[in-house]
Amino acid sequence: MTGREQITIVRHVPLSVLNKRIKHPKGLPEVVPRLVFIRLRYKGMSVVDAAEAVGVSHQTGYNWQKRWNEEGPGGLFPKYAGGHPSKLTDEQKTALLEKLREKEDWTTAEVQHLIPSQFGISYSLDQVRRILKSFGMFFGKPYPRDYRRPRDAEQVLKKNSHE
Repeated sequence: MTGREQITIVRHVPLSVLNKRIKHPKGLPEVVPRLVFIRLRYKGMSVVDAAEAVGVSHQTGYNWQKRWNEEGPGGLFPKYAGGHPSKLTDEQKTALLEKLREKEDWTTAEVQHLIPSQFGISYSLDQVRRILKSFGMFFGKPYPRDYRRPRDAEQVLKKNSHE
């Protein structure tokens, strides 16, 4: 279709406010191209041309404009959906965390083998890392322990340093 634009842009905020939000973005950097798209639409550019100017498909431009018209500036923020639900239930995760607290040092491979033996569910190493990270556990290089070091090394050191 040629001629007039079929969908008009709703002017939720003045152009000056839009320019300030582009220059000083708050929040996610993904919003800036969307704001630039809206600014181009404010200036009279078509949806297709504005979408091409910011480097997105025409359909994405129409989606952004629809969300802008319905929700205002908040509609331009990405809506991240959850993803696939976890194989482990919340109760199983709690039980796993308790089991992990029984021992101080775990390797990711050890946890990967522990989960099927306890719950009958298998995970990749990457997913096990994500689970451990969600528990607040992080990778740490183990401190090397010298087998020749006496158990009371600190006490011996203090005793010898005072002499």
